[in-house]
Amino acid sequence: MSNRRRPARANTYRTRYLHSPAWFARRDRWFTEEHARAGEVRCALCLGIGSTHTLELHHLDYNGVSQTPRGWAARERHEDLTALHPRCHEYVHQLIDRDRALSGFVSRRTASTQAISRLQAKIARFIEASEWP
Repeated sequence: MSNRRRPARANTYRTRYLHSPAWFARRDRWFTEEHARAGEVRCALCLGIGSTHTLELHHLDYNGVSQTPRGWAARERHEDLTALHPRCHEYVHQLIDRDRALSGFVSRRTASTQAISRLQAKIARFIEASEWP
């Protein structure tokens, strides 16, 4: 199994599910639950505060996503989704796509959490290097 993104034209998850009423309802519910749990919703990568308008949800696991005869079912667990700014989300996917270990030798959850951790370390090094003495 690969964690790499497939082209959108061959990927009904990207072309259909992420545009379905089931996904939008699940997405809204996730943001409501996260706001109640944490008080504010933050990007998992840059830790910036965001909202349903400024953040996307990244799947750490696709369990709960299924297609039924009546349409898509969105039964992801809360902990199977994490919020990311669009640019941060793209960075996570780019790292997973280009790193051989992350793209194919570990679970999607492990690939995502390791990609986020690596990118956070890179951000921290950049901030540290750019601070004045």
